[in-house]
Amino acid sequence: MAAVALRCLAGWRLLKTRRLVKLSSVPSLKFHVTASPMMGATVEQFEQAKNKLSTLKEDPGNETKLKIYALFKQSTQGPCNTPKPGMLDFVNKVKWDAWKSLGSMSQEEARQQYCDLIGSLVAAEGGSSAQVAAQPAGSGPTYQTLLVTTEDDITTIKLNRPAKKNAITTEMYNEIIAALEQAAKDESVITVFTGAGDFYCSGNDLTNFTKIPEGGVEQMARQGGELLRKYIKAYIDFPKPLVAVVNGPAVGVSVTVLGLFDLVYATERATFHTPFSQLGQSAEGCSSYTFPKLMGTAKASEMLLFNKKLTAAQACELGLVSEVFPDSSFQTEVWTRLKAYAKLPRNSLCFSKQLIRSMEKDRLHAVNDAEVECLIGRWMSDECFNAVMSFFQAKAKL
Repeated sequence: MAAVALRCLAGWRLLKTRRLVKLSSVPSLKFHVTASPMMGATVEQFEQAKNKLSTLKEDPGNETKLKIYALFKQSTQGPCNTPKPGMLDFVNKVKWDAWKSLGSMSQEEARQQYCDLIGSLVAAEGGSSAQVAAQPAGSGPTYQTLLVTTEDDITTIKLNRPAKKNAITTEMYNEIIAALEQAAKDESVITVFTGAGDFYCSGNDLTNFTKIPEGGVEQMARQGGELLRKYIKAYIDFPKPLVAVVNGPAVGVSVTVLGLFDLVYATERATFHTPFSQLGQSAEGCSSYTFPKLMGTAKASEMLLFNKKLTAAQACELGLVSEVFPDSSFQTEVWTRLKAYAKLPRNSLCFSKQLIRSMEKDRLHAVNDAEVECLIGRWMSDECFNAVMSFFQAKAKL
C-alpha cells in the first residue's frame, strides 16, 4: 500500500516539475496588524511602503512578489478590469490571476494589506515596520498566513491566502490554533473568523498530502491526525462567542467546524461544500454529530456522504447558517451588528455560552477523537491517495 502511495506521489511530482511557472514559498513572511478590518492604510503610509520596497536586500520569492503586484494594482486601480492574457503569455497570465484573485477587495483594504506585507518583509530583514504599518510593540505573536486584528472589543482572525482561496496548510492549522489561544486570553468580547479575497476558505490544502516524511505515509497520517485533533479541540474549548463571517464559498473543514460556532453570517453568494467521498476521505470537525443534529440525518448525509453543495439560503434553512445578507451590504450590515454585540458584558456572554455548550463538550471531544481515528485510516488507504492524485492530475491539465 505505501509503495502504491509513493508511486502516486512520484507521479504528481513529475507533473509538477513540468509546469512552466513555479511559485516559491517564503518561510520568513510574517503578518500581524492592529488596524480595524473596516479601515485601510493612509495614502501617505502607502507611499512609504512603496519606498521601503526598493530598500529590500533579499529576493522575497515569486509568490510574495506576485502578492505585492496584485495588492499594488488593487490599491491603485481597484478590482481587475483588464482582459485575461492568452494561455501562452505565461508571465502576464500569472500576474493577472494574482490580481483577479483579490476579487472585490476595496482599495483601502488593499492598501492596508500592501503596507502590512511590506512591513513584514522589512522586519524580516531586521528593520522596523513601524514606518509602514501601525504595529505597536507587545501586540502579540505574528503570523504568516493570517491577519489577526483587535478593534472595538472584537478579535478578527482573517485567513490570508487569497491567491490560494485561503486553503489551509499545515502551518496555517498551527497558526489558527495559536490565534484562538491568543483570542481566548485577550480583552476582546467576541472573536470573528473571515477570509481575505472572494473565498472564505477552500478547505484543506491538498499539497499537505505530498509532503511525505521519512517515516512514510503512516507517519504523515498520524501526525496529520494529531494536528487535526488539536485544531478541532481549540474550537470546542473556545470560551468566548465565536462568529463566522462567511464572505464567499466555503469547502471542507471550514464548513464542518461551523457547527462549533455560535453565529454564522453569510453573504448570499457563499456556498457550502464537503466533498469528502470524492477524495476518499471522511467527515471531520465533529460534523458527523453536529450536522445530523442541526439538519437531520437525511440532509446531513446528502452533504457528508454524497457531496451536495448548499447555497447560502439552503444552509440557512437547514440551520447551519444563522442569517444570509445581500452581498452588496454584507460587510456593512454584519460589522454594524458585531460592534453592537461587542458592547455587551463579556463575562455574561462567556457564562451563557458555557451553559449552552457545557452539556455537550465531552461528547464533542469523543466525536472528534473518533473522526480523527477514522481519517488516519483513510489517509493511509490506497483509495484516498488515488483520489487525491487524480485530483492533482486533473488540476495539472487545466
